[in-house]
Amino acid sequence: MLWAQWWVWAVAGLVLGILEVALPGFILLGFAIGAMATAGLLLALGPAMAPGLPVLLLVFALASGVAWIVLRRVFALRRAEVKRWERDINDG
Repeated sequence: MLWAQWWVWAVAGLVLGILEVALPGFILLGFAIGAMATAGLLLALGPAMAPGLPVLLLVFALASGVAWIVLRRVFALRRAEVKRWERDINDG
């Protein structure tokens, strides 16, 4: 029952967070936040009250989905925004 240990989820969150540095788009960062939230839940509950794997996967999925939506709202460009260049770097 390694999946019921809080540190396994914390290590998974750290690995996903480190991989996010190499990949753009805030894709893995949402999963890293979800894994850390799951680790926090397990740490708060303690080993005796650890829920089963389906419940942990549900917590991970919900926390990851909420984190991804928040990250997209905060950091993403709006659909109507267009990057406009007023001058070139080579212009004198």
